[in-house]
Amino acid sequence: MSGIKTVCVYCGASTRVDAIYRDVAARTGEMLAKSGFNVVYGGGRLGLMGIVADNALANGAYVTGFIPTILREAEGAHPGLSHLEVVDSMHTRKRRMSELADAFIILPGGFGTLDELFEILTWRQLQMHDKPIFIINTNGYWDPLKSLIHKVIEEKFATPAHATFATFVASVDEAIDLLVDVPEPELGFAGHHV
Repeated sequence: MSGIKTVCVYCGASTRVDAIYRDVAARTGEMLAKSGFNVVYGGGRLGLMGIVADNALANGAYVTGFIPTILREAEGAHPGLSHLEVVDSMHTRKRRMSELADAFIILPGGFGTLDELFEILTWRQLQMHDKPIFIINTNGYWDPLKSLIHKVIEEKFATPAHATFATFVASVDEAIDLLVDVPEPELGFAGHHV
């Protein structure tokens, strides 16, 4: 197995999404646990976030959540996590998840998920980390993002090498297969913001 021990999952908290997205969240939690990975995520109990945590916990994973006070009050923290940290801000939450993670899996989500994804991609571009990033393209959800990345590169706001920072995969099973073989990141996380 690779040096990857803990996987951060970014995903949505909406409870109104189609079953296909709920199913991939359940599979993600289950497969990460069964493959021996610890899970870190945003600490919530709702939507895909709660489903990932529930299924990871049910299959024996150690699950750590980071939730800012504002969301703990609005949405509620997951009550059954292995470890929960209540933090002061969204910025602290993202930094703490990044520090703990050896790799990232991005499931469908809303603006918060996009924020997390773009920040971790930017940190990769700035050589603050070299951790693998897998985007699970369920139901073609991330196809517009693929097009946007292509456009950014085409217009020379990024280089073709930047397109390799995130790997689009069709399923969590594909991401897990790649995670098992990926070498341990060398840069880790620099622990500072630019």
